[in-house]
Amino acid sequence: MLDSRWFKAAGVAVALTLAPATAAHAAPAPDPAAESTAAVVTLRYDDSRAGGWEAAIAAGVASWNANVGNVKLVEAAPGTRAEIQIVATSGWPQATLGPVRPGGQARVELGSQAVTQGHNKTRIAAHELGHSLGLPDTKPGPCSQLMSGSSAGTSCTNAVPNAAERARVESAYAGGLASLVPADGRILVDAP
Repeated sequence: MLDSRWFKAAGVAVALTLAPATAAHAAPAPDPAAESTAAVVTLRYDDSRAGGWEAAIAAGVASWNANVGNVKLVEAAPGTRAEIQIVATSGWPQATLGPVRPGGQARVELGSQAVTQGHNKTRIAAHELGHSLGLPDTKPGPCSQLMSGSSAGTSCTNAVPNAAERARVESAYAGGLASLVPADGRILVDAP
């Protein structure tokens, strides 16, 4: 620190101004977008054994990714471990009830029997992924509830979670982890 006597001797006037702390000088408020980005849980899925369902899976994943902010589903790179294994079967759709955690394991079976009976593939994929994210069935239920599944009828093509479904998933993955909510692990079969 410089001695003020030097400034006086040199004939230099020194003025020290202390600015009061104001909102303009305060630390900036945290950016909510940055906070939500930091708290996103990424879950990988492997659909390499779900031939014929690729478009429906992509649309179902896109629906979840567009509607919840703190968990994102991404396709696993070939040869890497995925938390969600998606396979095509000849039976009724079924899935492990989550919420699956990073490093955990869940299975989604996209059954062709439901498609044969007239149910929409994209709705089926989004519904079964909802189970992996921790949502149980809400049967019977209206078409506006994604988790009403087959009880909404074959004319229902809604693949978008409603506000309550979105909130439940957001809550399960709050803070960037699904650690506070234990994974159920039951297999839910979506037969009528």
